[in-house]
Amino acid sequence: MIHPLMPVRTIALFSLCAALFGCASSQPPRLGTLPTGTAAGDMELSPFYRWTGTLPGRPGVMLKTEAMPSQPEITTAASSQRILYTSDDARWKSGLLPVSGSLYLPSGAMPAGGWPVLAWAHGTVGAADACAPSWQLHRPRDAFYINRWLEQGFAVVATDYQGLGGPGPHPYQFWEAEGRSVLDSVRAALAAHPGTLANRVVISGQSQGSGAAVGATRIAPTYAPDIQLIATIATGVAPVFPDASYQPPTEVTTPGGPARFTVLRLIGGSIPDGGPKPDDLMSDKGRRLLDIARTACVDEMRGTEQREGIHGDNAFTVPLAQLETRLLPTRDMSSVRLQTPLFLGTGLADRTIVPRRQYAAAAALCAAGTPLVWKAYDGITHNGIVNAAFNDELAFVRGAMAGSVQNSCQAHVEPGPVQRPTPGIRFND
Repeated sequence: MIHPLMPVRTIALFSLCAALFGCASSQPPRLGTLPTGTAAGDMELSPFYRWTGTLPGRPGVMLKTEAMPSQPEITTAASSQRILYTSDDARWKSGLLPVSGSLYLPSGAMPAGGWPVLAWAHGTVGAADACAPSWQLHRPRDAFYINRWLEQGFAVVATDYQGLGGPGPHPYQFWEAEGRSVLDSVRAALAAHPGTLANRVVISGQSQGSGAAVGATRIAPTYAPDIQLIATIATGVAPVFPDASYQPPTEVTTPGGPARFTVLRLIGGSIPDGGPKPDDLMSDKGRRLLDIARTACVDEMRGTEQREGIHGDNAFTVPLAQLETRLLPTRDMSSVRLQTPLFLGTGLADRTIVPRRQYAAAAALCAAGTPLVWKAYDGITHNGIVNAAFNDELAFVRGAMAGSVQNSCQAHVEPGPVQRPTPGIRFND
């Protein structure tokens, strides 16, 4: 029997599971239990990443900190710390759990009221605990970006997201779960540094992190009304708005395309509750990639695909396009007006999330009444956009902090075909 208070969306997804996956169970999904263990990507990194005591009774509480190793791209941090804090599980509804991240304070004279805070939401790194940026350090591209905000007098808090470093699976591309991780990292940092950090917060995210950033902005008024959110930045824009009037042209699936992102979704809770295990959806070739995903990171997954000839056409027991339709639509959002000014940046040479898909997100948010600026950059790739848009982002944020709300919705033009990357630009690969 389905409980009368079960959300309609949960019922629909359970029905989808039964119809398409042939789920063995005839009962609604049982929430409240966090999957753990090696199948969930759990690893023993160091004692710092485990919390054995009783958790405080609310999200956004700093549990502990420790010094973080330096990296060459971050040159202006007065201090660099790993952090462990509480957040609330939005995927498995298991309650409070520890989430890791990093916190950087800028050098120089602190302004009156404290340093404003930039909350960084990173792109895809993998699903295993060892992929947590606070453990393996931030990618050079991201570290360079973090340093630019430090140079401008912002403290930077960077969540690893639920399940990367901490217990359980990483709910990959679940925007509400990732959004909670972002907001609770801010809460923890503010509470741990009263007077040093100002409750004037900007969120920035790229690719996977763009969904986290927009998701955090969407839920902030109800989930974290205590945070004074000034502006949000999203580049390599990933969220999808299926109810919007404009929809981008259907993308043709490239034969032999990558399997790794779908594997991360399988590990990360995108299979409807009651559905098969990820292992049961993999071919013999694909199981090798699944094993790598549980212990290594996305670069190792890419290398394994290339060396062993693993791709979307041979990694799964059903065609990739069919499998994707059976997974939870974790990137989907309904079109609602966001209360915070939003900056969107798109590289016109982005082949990972093509420009027309990103334009569709801007169009949906504009139609909903969100005040936003969308800028497109000639010759810039999915990687390159992180730093290519920085000067425009900074101007947008400074304006928002001064009370000036910009809006470019009336000037947007649908982009054409994907461009060639401009050579000679750092990180523009």
